[in-house]
Amino acid sequence: MPHTSDRPTRKPLHLNAFLMSVGHHEAAWRLPESPADGGTGIAHYQNLARIAERGLLDSVFLADSPVQQGDPGRRPVSKLEPTVLLTALAAVTSHIGLIATTSTSYNEPFNLARRFNSLDHVSNGRAGWNIVTTAGADAARNFGLDDTPLHRERYRRAAEFVDVATKLWDSWADDAVVADKEGGIHARADRVRRIGHRGEFFRVEGPLNVERSPQGYPLLVQAGSSEDGKDFAARYAEAVFTAQQTLEEGIAFYKDVKQRALALGRDPDGIKILPGIVPVIGDTEAEARELDAELDRLIVPEYAKRQLALRLKIAPEDLDLDAELPEDIPTEDDIEGAKSRYTLIVELARRERLTVRQLIGRLGGGRGHRTFAGTPEQIADTIEHWYVSGAADGFNIMPAVLPSGLEAFVDRVVPLLQERGLFRTEYTGTTLRDHYGLPRPANRLFDGAGSEAAGSEGPGSDGAGSEAAGSEGAEAPGGHLGIGLVESR
Repeated sequence: MPHTSDRPTRKPLHLNAFLMSVGHHEAAWRLPESPADGGTGIAHYQNLARIAERGLLDSVFLADSPVQQGDPGRRPVSKLEPTVLLTALAAVTSHIGLIATTSTSYNEPFNLARRFNSLDHVSNGRAGWNIVTTAGADAARNFGLDDTPLHRERYRRAAEFVDVATKLWDSWADDAVVADKEGGIHARADRVRRIGHRGEFFRVEGPLNVERSPQGYPLLVQAGSSEDGKDFAARYAEAVFTAQQTLEEGIAFYKDVKQRALALGRDPDGIKILPGIVPVIGDTEAEARELDAELDRLIVPEYAKRQLALRLKIAPEDLDLDAELPEDIPTEDDIEGAKSRYTLIVELARRERLTVRQLIGRLGGGRGHRTFAGTPEQIADTIEHWYVSGAADGFNIMPAVLPSGLEAFVDRVVPLLQERGLFRTEYTGTTLRDHYGLPRPANRLFDGAGSEAAGSEGPGSDGAGSEAAGSEGAEAPGGHLGIGLVESR
């Protein structure tokens, strides 16, 4: 690797701690150090958040799904609702960002906008929303449906959902609350407005029943890498969580999303690309590889084979542990959920000619994210190489085992990145947007008039302005007609 003085000057990279129960490895729960209540223990998660903040990481991130995932007889499956859990983490931290995954498929915009606005207030401006659509009949049946909507329909709903949520966050002007005790006026009525949204999926009157939050909007994050997902990310996302196995794939994805954002009139630097990496850290490379192998030996092969078959939409009996994947399996076009992850897994298996048993081992650590076993120096070298090569603006750190894997990264890898001038040595801001170097979004309803407001830069804006598409006009709660609300695109 080049000496620090030879490195090109770039903005500091971004690092998030992706927290998952007792670790991302399938068998982490079987280690002696793993707490039995790792999925639900508040003290465990609070400890992880403090460790991540000690390392000056940008945020902690929680995944979520509205369905039980996995067999509770084989591994822990309990997941606390992420915005509730992050509220508890906000109470014991002061700087680190708090990103929660919630689905646009099985929520309503008003309730979700209120939850994230509340989290942003409670945390003094540290909230982020990882926007996902949810596939699978098992999830659909939890909400009175027989099957999941089609992929493209889910993304149309997601786009309208985000549009409504941002309208609700904009329904209060920043100067609405005056708290004039002498005059008896708490908030100016003309600075709080209904949104009057009427769209394909939602009818929402508004306004939100919580005033505008410190960040205006939570940081908007997206995690899909299908064609629809990349289009959605280019229009709305400020950070993209992705899974890429090779540097070449990472560079191609990075360029693709940035170019799509540019084509929509957005500043490509306003959308951060963050692949996941599962670091397994040892004093020597041999020690790290042995730690990785020890975890793989704890995987129950037959259970893992059933999970892989479920992902590939084939019968478990069609998979031979000691043979490669069968030739006759579905294509990405046949898959309605997690299309990009399906393709990543199949291409990994084909490219490296892995047996099913070997593929299970590779997926056991990060479910398709890149696993790297090595010394702290080797982990730092890998992160730097991807960063300076234009494959990433930072990384989602996914420790195989928690809390030890996160402690090792914070105490042994972060200092190396700081020495190389690649990562912050102190927090210089107080909000999650500060950490990402992103501006506070303008209020489209109050910071301009009509199409002027829609022309402001920001997620979901193409900078061109348009006519109102899903609103019947914005109105003050008292019935006074306000500025016409322009729907984000």
